[in-house]
Amino acid sequence: MEDSNTHSNEAKSTFDPKTIAIIAYLTVIGLVVAFVLNNEKKDEFAAFHIKQSLGLVIISLGLFIIGMIPILGWILSFLGSIFLLYLWIMGLINAINHKTKSVPILGHQFEKWFANI
Repeated sequence: MEDSNTHSNEAKSTFDPKTIAIIAYLTVIGLVVAFVLNNEKKDEFAAFHIKQSLGLVIISLGLFIIGMIPILGWILSFLGSIFLLYLWIMGLINAINHKTKSVPILGHQFEKWFANI
């Protein structure tokens, strides 16, 4: 019994904050996994990138809803999605390079919105 608990604790500690930050940008499931993994450690770097990724997911849901509007919504959704892809790439690159730099334009707003996370 004691050996399996030790092995379980070792598995949890293998994720460093940089890995958790990168996982946060990999799909919505990755965001949830990163949130759960960071909930145990409460690392500031990982939490920063979880907030950035959560903001991008919420913006993408908004773009999805806008995309339901014929013609104008499709155009706005398409252009917004291209911009969102740019923000996502910038956030992922910052996580890979171990930087706590906000995504352009919206990143500081995400920090305010999700200050309690």
